[in-house]
Amino acid sequence: MNKAMLTVGLIMLAIVTFFLINVVQNYSTGGDLDYYLLKETTESAMVDAVDEGYYQDSGLIRVDKERFVESFVRRFANTIDQNKNYKINFYDINETPPKVSVRVSSSNSATFKDIDITTSLNAVLEANYKEDYITSKRLRDRVLTIQNK
Repeated sequence: MNKAMLTVGLIMLAIVTFFLINVVQNYSTGGDLDYYLLKETTESAMVDAVDEGYYQDSGLIRVDKERFVESFVRRFANTIDQNKNYKINFYDINETPPKVSVRVSSSNSATFKDIDITTSLNAVLEANYKEDYITSKRLRDRVLTIQNK
């Protein structure tokens, strides 16, 4: 009887230990996974949301807000972990210059107490311009107007 209770106690201790290790590991790696998921999704959604017509007209990059949010939510929903609950907040979306601030909170649905892991990201889409297209176009138009008078 004594050895049987000792064996049952060791088995229960092992189960509790495995459960705690699983919960701690989930929270410790969950933050890193959420960060890289947020980073890659934001980058891809910003590239998808570039307004090509505006770029062809002016030579400057502009991001469409609605397309960014739609692409971000679609991409994020396709790659999330089904064991977590996510809350997405968009704090700042500038079209020109393209800047986005996104915060994602995730909580594990397998634990008894909700512990939120919050990841914030500020992203700016940049390009290497050889010249300022709007200013140079205005100057060229002004010079042509003055020469024609």
